[in-house]
Amino acid sequence: MTFCIFIQMSRNYKFHNPTAVYFVTFATVYWIDVFTRQVYFDILENSIEHCKKEKGMELYAYCFMPSHIHFIFRDANENPSSLLRDFKKYTSKSILQAIEENQQESRKEWLLWMFEKAAKKKNNVSKYQFWQHHNKPIELWSPKVIKQKIDYIHNNPVLSGFVTNPMDYKYSSAKNFTDDHAVFEIDAIGFLE
Repeated sequence: MTFCIFIQMSRNYKFHNPTAVYFVTFATVYWIDVFTRQVYFDILENSIEHCKKEKGMELYAYCFMPSHIHFIFRDANENPSSLLRDFKKYTSKSILQAIEENQQESRKEWLLWMFEKAAKKKNNVSKYQFWQHHNKPIELWSPKVIKQKIDYIHNNPVLSGFVTNPMDYKYSSAKNFTDDHAVFEIDAIGFLE
């Protein structure tokens, strides 16, 4: 019976419908607070812009927290698993390089040691592991469910105590939903109106 439950839970967290809109959350190993410096946020921003322009990412909502990221997205090329894999691979390499080269990074040795420690626990990782391997994709099937996930994403910085109003958090699409200046443009979800 336990085996069947495991299979069902594992099956729930896969990209089954390549054309669907998905909510995903992915975190750094050990939930390490890496995103505390502008240089690391810049890598995330640039990577998203690249994925939007070159890889077919349609981004409807996002939030960058210190140790994890939330997205609501769709892949116009109908391969969301590959899109997310490529995003995570590129950002992990770029952020690790930025940590190694950042003279201002007071936690450099500790961060690299933790990423190396995580890699040693996996057979398929050579030197460092930056992201946890799972994304927990959840297919969003109705405007009501999408709205719930958007509210969850936008309230994450409030619940964490970083801001009192979702629109005050710089790295969230909450500003986009109020026509305020945001880090970058998101795509419109037409059937939410």
